[in-house]
Amino acid sequence: MIVALIIACEIGFWVLLAAGLAFRYLLRMPRTGLALLLCEPLLEVVLLVATAWDLKNGAEPDWTHGLAALYIGYTVGHGHRTVKWLDGHAAHRLDGRPLIRPPRYGPARARHETKVWLGTLIAAAVATALLQLAIWYVGDPSRVTSLESWRSTAWRAAGIHGLITLTYWLWPKKAPRDGAGAEPGAADRERVGR
Repeated sequence: MIVALIIACEIGFWVLLAAGLAFRYLLRMPRTGLALLLCEPLLEVVLLVATAWDLKNGAEPDWTHGLAALYIGYTVGHGHRTVKWLDGHAAHRLDGRPLIRPPRYGPARARHETKVWLGTLIAAAVATALLQLAIWYVGDPSRVTSLESWRSTAWRAAGIHGLITLTYWLWPKKAPRDGAGAEPGAADRERVGR
């Protein structure tokens, strides 16, 4: 049941996102679009309540409950950034606004990747908190080993992502000298700086 609900929440996320962006840019109803986008966190609340209800009714804690915690954590840590990124692409494609891309080179790229990694840290912290609450809720140490293993999975993912982020600081990618791969708007920024 929990896996089906996770899948339904993921489908619901993309349906609400598409509907929100369609109302916002295609139908020129920005308030309705924003209202639909703001409904997305309700999907995680439904998943959280259903998971707690499942455990309350005596379900054996297993990998599905751990996956639900990680899914909710990921949505908290990265959901807003994902919606903002897709909103920017929709504004570019459907409304003619300039596309704002993340920096591609040097310390600016490293700072960007660090912000993304902070989202992963938030995701791991939220997942850990939810898993700990589930462990306390179940209250039987012999039944919660699968929930405990998901905590280490969350932090392992955050650690791997942190190592990848560190590489952007240690070996920053340099901009090409000929300007062929220059970042959009870099020439304008140079002119303004003179």
